Amino acid sequence: MNTVSSPQVGQLVRILKGKDAGEAAVVIAVVDSRFVYIADGDKRKFDGPKKKNILHLELIPFISSEVVNSLEETGRVTNGKLRFAVTKYAGPTGISAYEKGD
Repeated sequence: MNTVSSPQVGQLVRILKGKDAGEAAVVIAVVDSRFVYIADGDKRKFDGPKKKNILHLELIPFISSEVVNSLEETGRVTNGKLRFAVTKYAGPTGISAYEKGD
């Protein structure tokens, strides 16, 4: 199902299962081969990330350099940077606009 074997910190994901299904988020920590912590900077803040099974996520082949750099430098990332990364990928209307296509 997932073409990329393991998620990376800073990578965007689409949530497939749970109440946030269909939404985009950013991987902020990799726990092990099955679980990651995700946050979007809006409903799910950096200080209260969601632990998700990677089987319930669709990995998007985009890694936010801003998020990666911030985590490497300070060990944390602002919610604004997370929101920026999600909206840069998803756009203000959300991901659904990209799915329709032309």
